[in-house]
Amino acid sequence: MSIYKECSNSLSKAMTENQRLDDMDNKHGKETKKDQDEKENVTPQSIDLDYILANELGQFGWFQLRNVLLLSLLSLLGGTMGEFIFSTAATPHRCRIPECSEGEKLHEFNPEWIKNAIPETSSGFASCERYAPVGTNGSLDYCPANLFDQSNTVACDGFIYAKNNTVVYEFDLGCNEWLRAFAGTIQSIGSLLALAITGFISDRFGRRIALVISIVSLGLFGFIRAFSVSYTMYLILQLVQATFGAGAFSSAFILGTELVGPKYRVITGVTITSMFTLGEVVLGGIAWLISPWRYVIMVTTIPCFFFVLYYWIITESVRWLLSIKKSTEAKKILHTIARVNKTQISEKSLEVILNPSQLTITESNANSIGLVRSIIHSPILLRRICTTPLWWMTMTFVYYGLSINSISLSDTMHLNYMLTSFVSIPGFYSSAFLSNTIGRKFTVAVGFFISAACNISFVFIPRGFAIPRLIVYLLGKFFISSVASTLYIYTSELYPTEYRHTLLGFSSMIGRIGSMFAPLTPALMIYYDGLPSLLFGGMGVFAGLLVLTQPETLGCNMPDTLAEAEAIGKPESKITAG
Repeated sequence: MSIYKECSNSLSKAMTENQRLDDMDNKHGKETKKDQDEKENVTPQSIDLDYILANELGQFGWFQLRNVLLLSLLSLLGGTMGEFIFSTAATPHRCRIPECSEGEKLHEFNPEWIKNAIPETSSGFASCERYAPVGTNGSLDYCPANLFDQSNTVACDGFIYAKNNTVVYEFDLGCNEWLRAFAGTIQSIGSLLALAITGFISDRFGRRIALVISIVSLGLFGFIRAFSVSYTMYLILQLVQATFGAGAFSSAFILGTELVGPKYRVITGVTITSMFTLGEVVLGGIAWLISPWRYVIMVTTIPCFFFVLYYWIITESVRWLLSIKKSTEAKKILHTIARVNKTQISEKSLEVILNPSQLTITESNANSIGLVRSIIHSPILLRRICTTPLWWMTMTFVYYGLSINSISLSDTMHLNYMLTSFVSIPGFYSSAFLSNTIGRKFTVAVGFFISAACNISFVFIPRGFAIPRLIVYLLGKFFISSVASTLYIYTSELYPTEYRHTLLGFSSMIGRIGSMFAPLTPALMIYYDGLPSLLFGGMGVFAGLLVLTQPETLGCNMPDTLAEAEAIGKPESKITAG
């Protein structure tokens, strides 16, 4: 089982477990002596780590709090690794005019004579073309119109840039919009590869090893990238850094959620995710204060090396230790949890959980006809498999697209990015509430529709109305963030246990296509400024309509079999008190 699948499944299982535990609390109230006697008579088959956390060790004590705080700090650092948004940001540029003695990439960007040499456009003067030269007698102080044929334009053979602190200036990427935007796609490709690599390391050698390798890779390859001598070197190192380092967040997520009880697993996951988003806010502040792109990379990567200490500070996952039968180490950690939380773990529970032959098997034996044949024979399952990946692809496309395009909202690109990132945090937390009140289906569908409406409306708000434009843009990011958080739960609850990991992983993998194309959307502005927003809105409407074709899962049992999954939404699928 990969680290990513565990990450997703821990959230989905926790939401269903929350419902079950809440029902039990409402029905029974405070624990009575009878309840305590029943605990003494509990069967070995019903004892697992979740049971021990909920009934003996404590679901969220001082031990878990310390772990979550430490891992949240690491998650925050992980959020600062998207510096490419600023280092490869579109940099204002124009043609170099050698007839007027311009021979370098950085001169006065808008001299008085520039209108004599470069045609004007609706947004200023042209970036990639100039008037054809007919003379060479000008200077930086004097460049008359008679040196140019203003009835004929030619492409630039060199560029002058407004700023000298970006990769675009450093490697002369003027008018290479698609090549410039490709840096974000490279980052997404590396993140996709990181899922498999980090998952293998985590399952084979442990969560802590995966965490430390990822964070060291982020620091090492990122620091080297700060000394890139060409754009090719920059892109290659970015791919390597993401491939071996992007798993730091998922490793932190797993370690943080695997040692808290079921009732706190969702809120813990949302908190760690929010800290990653807070790291994006911090990145915006760093890039604002420290302009040169090389220094921004150094400032965000050097702290990574201090997190190597986590190998000795952070406790290994008990669940992983139990899965590979390292009973001695698992027992030591369980006693440590009990000591720090000032609780106790019974010898009976220890004996059962440390004895693999008595552990409750949570994975299905999958004695069915197989996944492919099940899909062929089940129109309901087939429709879901054709639907959920499109939700994920749209979500990642819009979510990352809004973050990346936010820097072009106004001249204060750093503040725009910080606000767009920060608004995701209340979106994450609100989804945890809404999905348990109005339901998973309507939380996702309404989120898609309102986000789409905001994106489409944004196109038609005049640029002079800066505040309304910003508010509408932020609302679009807020609602797509609520979609992002709820999709883990909703997708998991639509599929049966025997295929859940595979199909959730498949949906997410297809979803990565959206994050790969999102960084390219700023380049669409060369055709029409509102094209990215219209694309976000159109895909949001399409995805929202697809959500309405699926049943609501709130209040339903988590399906274990294909028949139960097909029955979701029907009376027999509802959770019954007992």
